[in-house]
Amino acid sequence: MIFTPGAVTLAQWRDIYRGAAIELDAAAIPDIDAGARAVEEILARDEPVYGINTGFGKLASVRIAAEDLATLQRNLVLSHAAGVGEPMPIPVARLMLALKLGSLAQGASGVKLATVRMLEAMLARDVIPVVPAQGSVGASGDLAPLAHMTAAMLGVGEIFLRGIRKDAVAALAEAGLTPLVLGPKEGLALLNGTQFSTANALVGLFEVEHLFRAALVTGALSTDAAKGSDAPFDPRIHAVRRHKGQTEVAAALRELMAGSAIRASHRVGDERVQDPYCLRCQPQVMGAVLDVLRQAASTLETEANGVTDNPLIFTGPAEALSGGNFHAEPVAFAADMIAMALCEIGSLSERRMAMLMDPVLSGLPAFLTPKPGLNSGFMIPQVTAAALVSENKGRAFPASVDSIPTSANQEDHVSMAAHGARRLLAMAENLRAIIAIEWLAATQGCDFHDLPSSPVLETARATLRAVVPKLEEDRHFSPDIEAAILLLRGGGLAGDDLPGVA
Repeated sequence: MIFTPGAVTLAQWRDIYRGAAIELDAAAIPDIDAGARAVEEILARDEPVYGINTGFGKLASVRIAAEDLATLQRNLVLSHAAGVGEPMPIPVARLMLALKLGSLAQGASGVKLATVRMLEAMLARDVIPVVPAQGSVGASGDLAPLAHMTAAMLGVGEIFLRGIRKDAVAALAEAGLTPLVLGPKEGLALLNGTQFSTANALVGLFEVEHLFRAALVTGALSTDAAKGSDAPFDPRIHAVRRHKGQTEVAAALRELMAGSAIRASHRVGDERVQDPYCLRCQPQVMGAVLDVLRQAASTLETEANGVTDNPLIFTGPAEALSGGNFHAEPVAFAADMIAMALCEIGSLSERRMAMLMDPVLSGLPAFLTPKPGLNSGFMIPQVTAAALVSENKGRAFPASVDSIPTSANQEDHVSMAAHGARRLLAMAENLRAIIAIEWLAATQGCDFHDLPSSPVLETARATLRAVVPKLEEDRHFSPDIEAAILLLRGGGLAGDDLPGVA
């Protein structure tokens, strides 16, 4: 794809995360060159400018001699490469590189075209730095992770070359790349920014979008399994409340259940007046989730296209302005919103499957087994789902409400966006397992009715039954769950016609 800095859509960021190749829009080159020339003009004035000819953080008042400017930038990178923990997943690190490319290529960071081209070449040749995932507080930018990224560009540290972990110098050579030599301002430009936090938050968003749609399908399937009513999805109910997400979710649930023989079988004469909240309130809960995810998506799309360096370089006249665009508070709030959404999707899903276990509420055999007592059926898979729901709740405590001073109190308020965003992928994996278990339970519940559901839901049942047979007697359950998770990861449940984030 043609990569136009400052104008990359959410769908394009999603494609980059999934491996799409990019080519820098040639229209960006004049702005990059103008920014680099502005740095030269600023240096020629021999005035102190933060990050160009001064120290960093609390050491900003220390003036650096002209002959030491290149050493200053290299020292910055090496000293800040102090992260710990497991490496970022390669697709997430790849997205981080693309985000940094998009920021620098807008010309407001003062880097040379060669530096931007280095990032572009690394992406094209699958040269992905090994970046420890822990060590950023989300201001002054994601310093430690981005320092590890930059160090790899200098030939220091390690790189995943086409997925194989190698010494950085060897990997760059094998990829036909020469280690980068930093000019004035360039080390700081590469380190300063929110690209680590933003990449992780975007990945959380992309994963939850797919899982949100899958949970709509399992929710409709569970409703049919329990012989629940579709009356709560009537458009008149949602029109008077006016929430867009709620209205769209109700419409999606109606469509998912349209033509179900199971629903038709109890439309008349059903003694139950109202279903439990986990069925009846799906539009209200999932609609609110959708609205929150869309707000987070809007924030992250804006952030992904922004310039979050400091100081920023402006032309006509050449000027360096110190500010705080590196502060990742918008990302922290967005990540917290996504985390809450992940929790609520999983919580509602688990409540639906728990309802299916209960013969009083569902009218189905206890624990969805034909011979309860001799067999435990779905008893413990529901416990597993409950454990995952609880784990996600613990992880969802808002990161943005925390702050801790750093850099000798010069950087005295930070966003904590980095770990707020980093937790999302693990939370999404938990949610995937929860939804997979509900898919198994709802399909088993429908099997007891000997009637078809709607065409869409029958496809969902058939997809699962192609790899997981009906549970007649107790068997080793874990392989069934793993098979359902694998299907879910491959897109075997959610359709693109269901409401989405973007």
